[in-house]
Amino acid sequence: MKSGSNNGIPVHAGIIMDGNGRWARQRNLPRTMGHREGLETAKKIVSAASDLGIRYVTLYTFSTENWKRTQEEIGFLMGLIKNHLRAEFEFYKKKRVRILHSGDMSGLPQDIRNELDMAVRDTEQFDRLTVILAINYGGRNEIIRAVKKIIASENTSGMDTDVTEDTFSSWMDVPELPDMDILIRTGGEKRISNFLLWHAAYAELFFTDTLWPDYSEKDFLQTIADFSARDRRFGGLHE
Repeated sequence: MKSGSNNGIPVHAGIIMDGNGRWARQRNLPRTMGHREGLETAKKIVSAASDLGIRYVTLYTFSTENWKRTQEEIGFLMGLIKNHLRAEFEFYKKKRVRILHSGDMSGLPQDIRNELDMAVRDTEQFDRLTVILAINYGGRNEIIRAVKKIIASENTSGMDTDVTEDTFSSWMDVPELPDMDILIRTGGEKRISNFLLWHAAYAELFFTDTLWPDYSEKDFLQTIADFSARDRRFGGLHE
């Protein structure tokens, strides 16, 4: 689904929130403290996105590759996700934030699945900003799962599916999700790390050395201003 921008404001922003561990290490703190600070930053940026009129924000929260981390860190992250979803309802309500999930739900612990289902259900009436939490998410994994859904549908219906870009998008985790306009990555790395590969085809890429817990609303607003100054041609020519 094609996206775009409204008066220089992206419709869909994707964020790779990188640098929590390094932020903590620089301060001789446990990595868990970096994740706690990173959660507070996410809340601030979501609030700023809502105020700007951005319609969708996808947060790369936990990738399919993050299971390689220590069991202690994984357990802490899962607990942080679970507790945050339950504790922040008033924030979602105030900012009119709807929560959706993208990723392989079957690979998550049952208590996390229950909390995600509850957050989605409890916020479904909010209509200002949709925040997609990419948890147990990988771009290739999402595409493969979409293909499997199409094959299963064909086998069930006995009919061939005419697959176009639009119909393929309808089998993705969040069918309504438009193409990503801007992809922001903090922490100094310059790669997209298997994040929303289908949706990022024409995303404008912004990389910053700032570690995620230090990324401020001012930084975010400057990034959006820089985005609005870019000439997006989608494969066309300069006017």
